[in-house]
Amino acid sequence: MNLNNPITYIKGISVQRATLMNTELGIKTCNDLLHFFPFRYIDKTQFYSIIDLQPNSSEVQIIGKVTNVKLITQKKGSRLVAKFQDANGVMELVWFKGQKWIKDSLKVNEPYVVYGKLNYYNGNFSIPHPEMELLTDYKNKLQSKMQPVYPSTERLINTGLSNKLIRGYIQNLLQQIIDSIQESLSNEIIDDFQLISKKEALLNIHFPKDQKKLAKAEFRLKFEELFYIQLQLARKKLINKTKIKGVVFKNVGAVFNQFYSDNLPFELTNAQKRVLKEIRKDVASGAHMNRLLQGDVGSGKTIVALLAMLLAIDNGFQATIMAPTEILANQHYIAVSELLKGMNIKVDILTGSVKTKKRREIHQNLEDGTLHILVGTHALLEDKVKFNNLGIAVIDEQHRFGVAQRSKLWIKNELPPHILVMTATPIPRTLAMSVYGDLDISVIDELPPGRKEVKTIHRYDSNRLSVFKFMRDEIDKGRQIYIVYPLIQESALMDYKDLMDGYESVSREFQTPKYQISIVHGQMKPKDKELEMQRFVRGETQIMVATTVIEVGVNVPNASVMIIESAERFGLSQLHQLRGRVGRGADQSYCILLTSFKLSAEAKTRLKTMVETSDGFKIAEVDLKLRGPGNIMGTQQSGVLNLKIADVVKDGSTLIKARNAAIGLLQDDPRLEKLENSGILKIFKAIYKSSGIWSNIS
Repeated sequence: MNLNNPITYIKGISVQRATLMNTELGIKTCNDLLHFFPFRYIDKTQFYSIIDLQPNSSEVQIIGKVTNVKLITQKKGSRLVAKFQDANGVMELVWFKGQKWIKDSLKVNEPYVVYGKLNYYNGNFSIPHPEMELLTDYKNKLQSKMQPVYPSTERLINTGLSNKLIRGYIQNLLQQIIDSIQESLSNEIIDDFQLISKKEALLNIHFPKDQKKLAKAEFRLKFEELFYIQLQLARKKLINKTKIKGVVFKNVGAVFNQFYSDNLPFELTNAQKRVLKEIRKDVASGAHMNRLLQGDVGSGKTIVALLAMLLAIDNGFQATIMAPTEILANQHYIAVSELLKGMNIKVDILTGSVKTKKRREIHQNLEDGTLHILVGTHALLEDKVKFNNLGIAVIDEQHRFGVAQRSKLWIKNELPPHILVMTATPIPRTLAMSVYGDLDISVIDELPPGRKEVKTIHRYDSNRLSVFKFMRDEIDKGRQIYIVYPLIQESALMDYKDLMDGYESVSREFQTPKYQISIVHGQMKPKDKELEMQRFVRGETQIMVATTVIEVGVNVPNASVMIIESAERFGLSQLHQLRGRVGRGADQSYCILLTSFKLSAEAKTRLKTMVETSDGFKIAEVDLKLRGPGNIMGTQQSGVLNLKIADVVKDGSTLIKARNAAIGLLQDDPRLEKLENSGILKIFKAIYKSSGIWSNIS
């Protein structure tokens, strides 16, 4: 049996059924079916001692006695906790619903059979809402064997394609191919990380003999999945460093030094100096730089990027900054032009709204080399845009660009320009290793001196009048205020204040001529939007009512209050980005999160996180746990994380081991030429072949 054969080769799977399995589960080949893993296990024959339990997601059955029952009051509601022990250990049984009935029905010190999904937290085991019956009742029943439970869909269930059938197909397949399963890791890696064989892992992930075998099978398969991702990323990085030549910035010249001594508006932080040193080392090495620059909102990434671009200019090269929106591109253009005032450096901007005549002028200046820095949006990627000698491309908030788009910058030069990717969305460590493992990563983890932390407060709609009073007090001090809404049009399905309704209520409360209000949203014409933005920037209006169009690209140091309406509608990273619009001046700034009383548990976690911390990396970790990697990175970025068994959030320690193994392997055998690595090379080539042409573009 060849694993690349379609699943119709398996007894019992008709063409019609195969089509259904492909549509609903993405199972096309025998290999797909072999790697279609159970998400839980039912085990009602085997009994476990508490002392022998393993930290995995299986369901277990234990005989023991309830020795103590207590009701614990929490901030919201309560939970019933029973102390459950057998001859060797103690654990907890927990109920969040129906506590009174359960408490009354539990018999203390009577032998029970307890069955349920295992939870492991802080070194302790518990089972929430277990199935329980007295041992005497249990002994009178017939019990089934330990069984895998596979993911399914409503359509599969309705057409009779049950868990039992899928289990049977996998059993048939395993019986046919089990002896031909080849090892996919080297003996050295298997020994170093105490892994069971591939054959044993596949058998015990589908039909585990016991808890220990299941834990070992999970670890082996998770390790392998993460190992091959890390191997791809580490090899890309190795090729980038050794094979792909980069333009060389030999000199730190007059332009860089003039800016540093005359135009730099403040002393660089130690973090900025460290990152600049890393960039200088990269661009002088002769290898191609591919660096991710992470830094919280307001940490000073733009200054570092500008200094890197000035290095390019000193060495006879041009530079570009690409931003995802016109607003952000304009912001960069204004900031860079302001910083370079008085210097003989030509800067221009190219966006979708630039007129044809101006466009031609930019194209000409770019080709003859008289234009040094071009700021722009996707318009930079057009075929007509030809640089004379592009040395470095800075890509801001790069997760908003597709890989194919970014690759267009590469072909604008004989040698690829150095790439500096900037993001103000902090990326958790495990995710950075998984998605950006082929890049060098720099972090600006320190704010410029004199910046005060923004105070964040959560208020309910009923507190609106006191919020209005606070706004008046701040305006009386000469400050400005943002009010951000999640929707432009009123939705009949959602009970949220929309922008126009909000604008009217704010206008009633803050009447002209004493108060002036700007309004900005995505449906406005660019010139109208820009006019309103500039009125606010110049201080002609005290209040800016807007949608999330101002999430990035607005820098008004005098704005000290950010009010986010229906804050429960926003994700954590969006809330953090919006908060970053204030706190840019020397005054104390505030972020007020306004919500209704109806909040989901997840919304409460988001709001609590925002109030408790302004550390972008802590916020990103919480966001990752709440939403998972796919939602955070977007589909373009998370394709590499289409994982079948591993989880970058829960399996962080396995990920680090897999990364270390991949790096160690390439240090010892960069081309995977050694005989003992032939199996790894074969699989690596197959993955590499299927991953498309973007192998060298971050």
